[in-house]
Amino acid sequence: MISAISALLLSLTARTAATAVQPRQSGTTVTVDLSKTYQTIDGFGTSQAFQRAVQISKLSEAEQRRALDILFSTTNGAGLSILRNGIGSSPDMSSDHMVSIAPKSPGSPNNPLNYAWDGSDNKQLWISQEAQHTYGVKTIYADAWSAPGYMKTNGNDANGGTLCGLSGASRCSSGDWRQAYADYLVRYVQFYREANVTITHLGFINEPELTTSYASMRFTASQAAEFIKILHPTLLKSTLPADARPKITCCDAEGWSSQSSMLGSLKPVETAGQLGLITAHAYTSQPNSPMRGTNLPVWQTEAADLQGAWTSAWYSRGGAGEGYTWANNIYTAIVNGNASAYLYWVGVQAGNTNSHMVHIGNGKVEASKRLWALGQWSRFVRPGAVRVGTSGGGANLKTAGFRNVDGSVAVVVINTGGSAVKVGVKVGGGSGGDGVKSVKAWVTDNNNAIGALEAAFDAGTGSVNVPARSMVTVVLYPGTKR
Repeated sequence: MISAISALLLSLTARTAATAVQPRQSGTTVTVDLSKTYQTIDGFGTSQAFQRAVQISKLSEAEQRRALDILFSTTNGAGLSILRNGIGSSPDMSSDHMVSIAPKSPGSPNNPLNYAWDGSDNKQLWISQEAQHTYGVKTIYADAWSAPGYMKTNGNDANGGTLCGLSGASRCSSGDWRQAYADYLVRYVQFYREANVTITHLGFINEPELTTSYASMRFTASQAAEFIKILHPTLLKSTLPADARPKITCCDAEGWSSQSSMLGSLKPVETAGQLGLITAHAYTSQPNSPMRGTNLPVWQTEAADLQGAWTSAWYSRGGAGEGYTWANNIYTAIVNGNASAYLYWVGVQAGNTNSHMVHIGNGKVEASKRLWALGQWSRFVRPGAVRVGTSGGGANLKTAGFRNVDGSVAVVVINTGGSAVKVGVKVGGGSGGDGVKSVKAWVTDNNNAIGALEAAFDAGTGSVNVPARSMVTVVLYPGTKR
């Protein structure tokens, strides 16, 4: 017993030393300029597609709730505000396929589709209901990896192929399935609405330049624009109320530059008000500069460490799967790429990879520091926040400022150096700084996962000690002290 207590005391002493008495650089001040504005933030999120939602549903009720809390709670979780669903295209749920809502061909595109809604949608409906109604997640993005195989040139929802009827596609003996596919997508949205879930964004293609052994479909940029001209009026003519019609997205290309190259062909449908959002992934190229050629918001909708083995670490050597690495990746997308949203590929799943942020093992869930890095943004930079200017901070600090809808100002600080730094955070004079009444701060590093960090407040300035190689979010509050 004595040795156990001694070990505990040593552990606590080491932890305190790591967060409180590191060598410090001289103090520095970060000033927020509310008059200098950039993009509006739509949120941060993840996906439970390809039956990852099914994996959560098989946990005990206690672990199910823990998993959902970890993802969506704004008090003890990451506070994610976007959920990305996969619109199924497969004839069944073998392997981890996403079953179609119309798995059997009607024989011709002129015949009504044979819908087979199971009220589950690979358990994604349950996750969506929980996210929207229990946790207040307002943004549900439904995206299709492929049309059902009978609508495609290769007769299979996997292995590429193209939607029958598109210009430049090989001729299909069964006919032109473009309108049927638009009807299919709209019916998916309607099924969700009937289950009291509002889908806010709708995508019809994923990584259109890639052929894979799972659900995949090829589209060129001009073909995407062609299909949007069919999908948009289909939404308008549907029974969906105007406030329940999702924005059409395009095109979830493999990388930022790949998506950028598609913008010219998409400009006519953007100008016509038929396209509502540009989406891209971060696999073949990173979102490290603004996407030129569009006035629409741009989301980074899929990124992950697909090569590394599972790790929950924050920082050791700056590995590809570590939380510190992802804190910096997100910073680059938001600040350098002007992204309005950032989504990690998978939230919760089993398996020894870093493609997910929360691990299922032996019936229990374990969060990685990648999740908490995303949460340092999502918990405190809420949907509708506007990115604003920051100045000061010094060479080892990366800073980003945001004004939330409720008037609070969140400042994200990443310390890339090997020493702790005392940081003051204030709103510049003449831009609303007089209204700040209190400050709070949270930290993620090797010892903390969005842990409360001591913050002092004096004359409109919040002061915190930012540990070495850590991420800290400082929130300045107006009005009554919190």
